[in-house]
Amino acid sequence: MPESVHSTSAGSTDQPHGDSRPLRIIIGADTFAPDVNGAARFSERLAAGMVARGHEVHVVAPAASRKHGTWTETHEGQQMVVHRVKSWRWYPHDWLRFALPWRLNKDAARIIDAVKPDVIHSQSYALVGRGLSNQGTKRGIRIIATNHLMPENALEFTLLPHRFRESLVRWAWKLARGNLLLAEAVTTPTRRAADFLEKYTGLTGVHAISCGIDAQMYTPSFEPRTENRIVFVGRVTGEKQIDVLIKAFATLDPALDAKLEIVGGGDQKRNLEALAASLELGGRVIFTGYVSDEELRETYTRSTVLAMPSIAELQSIVTMEAMASALPVVAANAMALPHLVHNDVNGYLFEPGNVSELAERLTDVLTASPEKMMSMKRESLRMIKAHDIQRTLSTFESMYRGQSVTDPVTEAIPIQVSDD
Repeated sequence: MPESVHSTSAGSTDQPHGDSRPLRIIIGADTFAPDVNGAARFSERLAAGMVARGHEVHVVAPAASRKHGTWTETHEGQQMVVHRVKSWRWYPHDWLRFALPWRLNKDAARIIDAVKPDVIHSQSYALVGRGLSNQGTKRGIRIIATNHLMPENALEFTLLPHRFRESLVRWAWKLARGNLLLAEAVTTPTRRAADFLEKYTGLTGVHAISCGIDAQMYTPSFEPRTENRIVFVGRVTGEKQIDVLIKAFATLDPALDAKLEIVGGGDQKRNLEALAASLELGGRVIFTGYVSDEELRETYTRSTVLAMPSIAELQSIVTMEAMASALPVVAANAMALPHLVHNDVNGYLFEPGNVSELAERLTDVLTASPEKMMSMKRESLRMIKAHDIQRTLSTFESMYRGQSVTDPVTEAIPIQVSDD
């Protein structure tokens, strides 16, 4: 019989209720700013959002360099205490650093005893979150756990032969189950991701809580198009299937005069640059590398469509950012992307890995009438309203207090977007 996490199941979370005293919160993450990925961005926004609500927030994360210790840092305009534990660089990956497993229980115990938190919110069952959950449970502290990790993706950056990976994946899911059972509530960003987690761990009662987004930070443009610009944003790694996007781009009608902008860095950047060169795409494919938040928002505003060929998105904050910028999205019909992209509504879905279908769907957007394009842009804006980060923060705030919650509805919410 599958075991259930100690999950609550009824009530409203639109506004904090009941006990309103400020909380002391520890957020434990295996990846945090300055790392650039969805889990790191969510942890940063969650921490800043809780500080803005008057709570005391401590973040525990691997040191971003050899220098480790505790400092007050500013993230998203909010000050918080960040405990940077000693870390090592994982060289198969282009930037990843990880906390030392054999030190984590000791580090976690030391930090918890110094902070004396009301609640610990783990963002990973693997390392930092695991150590904090183990030590927090021994001390009777409430544990909330959010899963952002699929073991299958993490193994891409190991040096293990493929014949060993299936066994290691099974072991990793077993590890996840044991650690997540310590939590009073377990969450993941979408219902599909929650179903996936329940399937592979045997847990039940996993909550689907959107990572959330502050849509007001983004600037939609409704000006007539002057160019056809396709944008991809994210880590330049294998599971993102950017090679499929480049191959599809190469087959587009030259009369479209399209450009492809790839924003982000990763271990596959050189290989993909070589692929673009071999397809004689010249200056039509632009690799911008990492950019600032302001530059990223400007990139969304000037683009025509977001292409997201990834097969491993548990939510895709990038897709939500693009939608908040009123972009249509062409996405792989995989994992959580169909949760955000509704076919022929705010974009199109395509069979993962299918180069010709991706090219066809991109062409559908690039050749859409002004009326159809406007409709898709407004649908992206309408749908993203359901992912307001304040709703996400309210939900977690209630969980932190041990209050019952219902998962916010994010599939369809009846909000009208004005013509302004």
